[in-house]
Amino acid sequence: MKPLSTKPGKETSAAAAQQRADDEGRLRLDAFLPYRLAMLAEQVSQSLARLYSERYGITNPEWRVLAALGEHGTMTSTEIGRNSRMHKTKVSRAVSELEKKHLIIRETSPEDMRVAHLTLTAQGEAVYRKLVPLALRFGDRLAGGLSPEEAAVLERVLASLMERSEEIAREISETAGENGGDADSSPGGGF
Repeated sequence: MKPLSTKPGKETSAAAAQQRADDEGRLRLDAFLPYRLAMLAEQVSQSLARLYSERYGITNPEWRVLAALGEHGTMTSTEIGRNSRMHKTKVSRAVSELEKKHLIIRETSPEDMRVAHLTLTAQGEAVYRKLVPLALRFGDRLAGGLSPEEAAVLERVLASLMERSEEIAREISETAGENGGDADSSPGGGF
C-alpha cells in the first residue's frame, strides 16, 4: 500500500482529476474518493448488521446507539448523534425502538425537563457484552489481509481524512453563511 500524502490543503493534480471524469466531464464514481468511502462504509455496515440483526433483531442505528451507550455510559440523544454522526431523527427512532425492546431507559433530567439521559438496562448491557466480541472479530477479519505496517498507514490515513473532512465542512459552512447559503460558491463546489 502506497502511503497517501496527508498534508492539508494539498490539491490534486489536473491529471488525477481528469481520471475521475470521463471525456464529457461526467464524474466516474468508481474513482471518486467520497463515493468509494461511502460504498465501503455501507458494505461494511450491512455486513456487520447481519451479526446483530439476526441474533438480537436490532438495526444498524440501534446498534450504534447501543454501542455509544456501552462505551460512554449515560448520554443524551444529542450526544449520541454527535458521537455517531447520526441525524437526530435516526437517533430518536433508534432510541424509541431500544426502549420498546427494554435495552435502554430514558430518564428526564431534573435540571432541564427538555433533556433526557439514556442508559443501558441490565438486558441492554448483556446484549452489548455479547455483541462486542462479535464486532471485534468482524473488525479483525476485515483488517486481516493488512500487514501491521499497512494497518498503521490506514489508521493515519483515516484520521487524516476525518480531520480534512471536518475542515472542509467548516469551510463550506462558513462560506455558505457568507453567501446566503449558496453551496455552489463554497470550497469544493458543494460536492
